[in-house]
Amino acid sequence: MKLQIFTADAFSSRPFDGNPAAVVPLTEDVNDETLQKIASEMNLSETAYIRPIGSGLDWTEAGRFSLRWFTPVKEIRLCGHATLASSHVIFSCLGNKNKEIKFETLSGVLVVRREDNQLVMDFPANPAVALDSKQTPLLAPLVEASTTTLRTKVQDVKLCSAIKYLLIRFNDSVTRKDLENLQPNYSEMAKVHDGSLVMGVILTIAGDAHKGGSSKYHVFSRFLAPLYGVNEDPVTGSAHTVLGPYWTEELGTKELLCRQCCKRGGDVTVSIRDCGQRVYLKGVATTVINGQISID
Repeated sequence: MKLQIFTADAFSSRPFDGNPAAVVPLTEDVNDETLQKIASEMNLSETAYIRPIGSGLDWTEAGRFSLRWFTPVKEIRLCGHATLASSHVIFSCLGNKNKEIKFETLSGVLVVRREDNQLVMDFPANPAVALDSKQTPLLAPLVEASTTTLRTKVQDVKLCSAIKYLLIRFNDSVTRKDLENLQPNYSEMAKVHDGSLVMGVILTIAGDAHKGGSSKYHVFSRFLAPLYGVNEDPVTGSAHTVLGPYWTEELGTKELLCRQCCKRGGDVTVSIRDCGQRVYLKGVATTVINGQISID
């Protein structure tokens, strides 16, 4: 049995930048064990599986799809960059004619629409809240392992329990270069937490665009996820569902240009809608590989 497979670099207009995801269009049932084996074989941060919903509809006509995301080690509830990559494949590689498509996922129905030459994803907002008195000592070792040489410059720590992301903000003395040069202790991160409270860590600082500075960015960030089998994810859409609510409140603006600044990195435009209930993530993607994978 052979399946069609694509890879696309999300949040990038050129190959070998942004965040790569594999996308597999399914036309028949494939068991979960095989789906996980394919994701492990691809060894990207996420492999997405898409399938049209509704009888008699082909890839060009369908407006609704099932969507699942797998890391190399497990299925996850939400992934932004692989949703963007999946939408790009449906529109640009499979010839879908619709202006808007909907995905049924473990995080509910996600809507993606075309807007000029970009794609806009409509995601639920995932605000983070301050740690309580029990969580603070439990997560202190994780904060230390994540921030290493910058731990004394941590200004704020918040937790989004909905998707188990810990947000760590550094104070304004930390520069983009400092953030990029930080070397988290990934092995220690995996030792000091078991995933019951946290599965991913967001490190972030403010840009200076809101102050009229030289940078065009409002927010810089990195995303760490050793328990997902990915030490660092290059551009993480789901992390921006946490960053969006946090920084729009901190900066007093409803639209942000964000840069996730690892070696590949990428730009994400974030806006808060529906009284803070939804986050719109805007970006582009580029096809890199179009081929087949054998699963017999």
